[in-house]
Amino acid sequence: MTTSEGPITLALEKERAPLTTANFLRYVDQKRLDGVTFYRAMKLGADAGLIQGGPQGEVKRLLPPVKHEPTSQTGLSHVDATISLARFAPGSATADFFITVGPVLSLDANPAGSGDTAGFAAFGHVVEGMDVVKRILAAPTSPTAGAGVMKGQMIAAPVKILTVRRVK
Repeated sequence: MTTSEGPITLALEKERAPLTTANFLRYVDQKRLDGVTFYRAMKLGADAGLIQGGPQGEVKRLLPPVKHEPTSQTGLSHVDATISLARFAPGSATADFFITVGPVLSLDANPAGSGDTAGFAAFGHVVEGMDVVKRILAAPTSPTAGAGVMKGQMIAAPVKILTVRRVK
């Protein structure tokens, strides 16, 4: 993934999260993530949180939603450097994704818990470029942009994702 802040290299979990990985790779292969942005920086302390990117509902870029693969099924967890699909309800995820900085285990499935127990579908991790991820997380956010839980988390000058390609 080449961004205006530098490169980020991901390793995807096609064995443990096959549906979610295949979904992401469809977007990569069809170049539907080229030119989108990292638009959200959710800070959870001094050096923790997540950055979120994708087409933000830009209809012409979207493919049908993918079936939800909870972490309770895949065995993955939202530890430092995890990439995961953003969603509203389980089974509604399309192209938007986020990368964690530090562990954010509250995003894992918790079938016995309360609230959103399905969690989010983790499907890989950053292997190079966490310095870029942390720079994006530190970007200034708008105090007024965004709605609901995202208010105040929208990056004032979104970071461009130039290209996303597979590498061997």
